[in-house]
Amino acid sequence: MFDDPAITTASSEDTSQAVFAIKTAPSEDSVSVFETAPPEDIVPDFKTAPAIERAPAEAPAAALSDTVKAKAADEESSTSVANVDDVQLDDSTKEYLLSLTELLHMSVVRKTELEMSSQKVEDSVKEDKVHLRRSISLVPAVSFIIGAMVGSGIFIAPKGVHINTGSVGLSLLVWALCGLLSMLGALSYAELGTSFKKSGAHYTYILETLGPLPAFLRLWSEFIFIRPAVTAYIALAFGHYVVEPFFTPCPAPLPLVKLISFLAMTFLVAVNCWSVSLASRTQVILLIVKISALVLIIIPGIMALSKGQTENFENAFNSESLTLKKLPLAFYSGLYAYSGWFALNFVTEEVINPKRNIPLAIILSMVTVTILYVLVNVAYYTMMTEDELLRSDAVAVTFTSKALPRMASLVPLLVAMSCLGAMNGGIFAVPRMLLVAAREGQWPVLFSMIHIRRKTPMPAVLLLSPLTVIMVAKGEIYQLINFASFSRWLFVALVTLGLVVHRYRFPDHPKAFKVPLAVPVIFTVVCFFIVGLSLYSDPWNTGCSLGVTFTGIPVYYLTVKHSYVPTRWRKAFDYCSRQLQILLEVIQQEVQTY
Repeated sequence: MFDDPAITTASSEDTSQAVFAIKTAPSEDSVSVFETAPPEDIVPDFKTAPAIERAPAEAPAAALSDTVKAKAADEESSTSVANVDDVQLDDSTKEYLLSLTELLHMSVVRKTELEMSSQKVEDSVKEDKVHLRRSISLVPAVSFIIGAMVGSGIFIAPKGVHINTGSVGLSLLVWALCGLLSMLGALSYAELGTSFKKSGAHYTYILETLGPLPAFLRLWSEFIFIRPAVTAYIALAFGHYVVEPFFTPCPAPLPLVKLISFLAMTFLVAVNCWSVSLASRTQVILLIVKISALVLIIIPGIMALSKGQTENFENAFNSESLTLKKLPLAFYSGLYAYSGWFALNFVTEEVINPKRNIPLAIILSMVTVTILYVLVNVAYYTMMTEDELLRSDAVAVTFTSKALPRMASLVPLLVAMSCLGAMNGGIFAVPRMLLVAAREGQWPVLFSMIHIRRKTPMPAVLLLSPLTVIMVAKGEIYQLINFASFSRWLFVALVTLGLVVHRYRFPDHPKAFKVPLAVPVIFTVVCFFIVGLSLYSDPWNTGCSLGVTFTGIPVYYLTVKHSYVPTRWRKAFDYCSRQLQILLEVIQQEVQTY
C-alpha cells in the first residue's frame, strides 16, 4: 500500500484516464531503454517480486486530492519519476532503481569526459598547426608602441626642428603640437584596430575603406622606400652613437658607422626570423633601457632649470627666421620622432584581446611619450645653447658632455640601445603588412608564408633587408627623413580619411572603441595641409617621393588587376618561389587568425 492514502486511482469508468503519481517498477522489456543494462547480480526477479498494491478501483474520482492533481500535471509535462522513498518497495527494487540512477550519472560523466578530451585533442591539433599565435599582452603591446616611437628621433630630430623654427619657444611648441596631432591619429587608429580584425595597419585600413588601388600604392611605397629609409635612418643613428664616443672630439669615420649600422640591422633581422617571443622580450628589455636614457637626460636639465639656469630661454619666441616654407619641415622632424604610434596595428592578429588592449596600449603610450619628449627638449635647451645644438649631429652626446661629464660614455650607449629598440619594432611590425597583402593577392604568395617551426613570417622579414642596406650605404640622414615623411604622412591622412568615409557608408558597423568624428577630421586636414606645404618647401625630395609612389600604378594594373606577365616569366617566378619555400621551410597559415 502507498504511504500517502490520498494517492488513488480514478473510478473504473475513467480507468483509461487514470493517472498515477508514481510509476510502478519497470517490466523486463523496459530495461532496453538504457544504453547499458544493470549488472545481473542486482536485477530483481519480477516474477517473484511482490507487486505494489494499488488503491481500490472503486474509489470515487472526486477523491483525487489537489496534491494528486498537481503531481498528475507534473507527470504529463515533464514525465518526472517520484522519489523512491515515497513508496513501499522491496530492497531489490530500490537497489535496482538506484543502480539505474548511478548508471545514468556515470554515462553523463563519461560523455562530459569524452567531450573535454575531444576539445583537448582539437586544441592540440590546432596548436600543432602552422599559424601566427596571439602572444602579445598589454605590457608587450605598450613596449612595442613606445619602443617604436622612442628611437633615434628624440636624440637627433631636435636639431631638425630648431633649424626650421629658429627659436627655442617655437621648437618646444612644435614638439607639443606634434604630440597632440599624433594623439589624434593614434586614437583614430585605435578605432580602426578594433573595427577590423586583420593585421597590416595602413594597408588593411585603406583596403577596407578606400579600395585596392590606394592600398597597393601604400604597400608599394612602404616596400620601395618608406620602411628601408626609416630603418636606415635609425641604423645610422645607432652607428653614430656607438662610434662617436671613441673618436670625440673628432668626427667618427663614416665607413665604420655604416658597418656598425649594418651589423645591428642584421642582428635584429635574425632575431625576428628566429622567434616572435624572443623579439617581444627583446623589445621589453630595450624599452627599459631607453626610458632610463630619457630619465638621465631629463633629471640634470630640470635640476639646472630649477636653480635658475634660464638664460637660453630668453627671447624664446623670436620668429625672425621662421618662414612658411620651413614650417612643414619642422613638423616632419617632430612627427618623425613621434612616428610609431601605429606599430601595434600591424600585428592585430597577434594581440591578446585586441578590443581592449589596442586602445589602452595606444593611449598609455601616447601620454607617456608626449610628456617625456617635451621634458627632454626642455633639458636640452637648459644645458645647451642654440649654436651648440645646431652644430651637433648627436644632440644627446653633446648634452652628456656638458651635463654629465662622468657619464659621457654611458648615455650614448643607452641612446644607441634606444635606437636598437625602435629598429626592432619596425622590423617586427612592417613584414606583417606584406604578409596580409600576399594573403589578399596583392603581393607574391611566398610572403604570406611563415616558418613551420619558428612561426615567424620569415620571407617578409628578409625581403626588406636589401633595400635597407642600399640606403644605409648611400643615404644622408636628414634627406632620408624628408624623402620618407611625405609619402608616409600622405597615406596616414588617407587612412583617417577612410575612417570618415567608412563611418558614413557603414554607420551600423560594430565598434568596440569609437572616437568623436572631429578627431579623424582634424587629423586628416592637418596632415593634408603639412603634406601640401612640403611640396612647396622641399619640392625635390617630396617630388621624388610622390613619383616613386606613382610608379606603383602600372605595377598594379599589370600584375594585380590584370595579369599581363608573360607565361615564361611567371613559370620562372613560380619555380624560384618553390625553391625559396623549400629553402626557408615556410608554408601558408593552416589556421585563420582573423
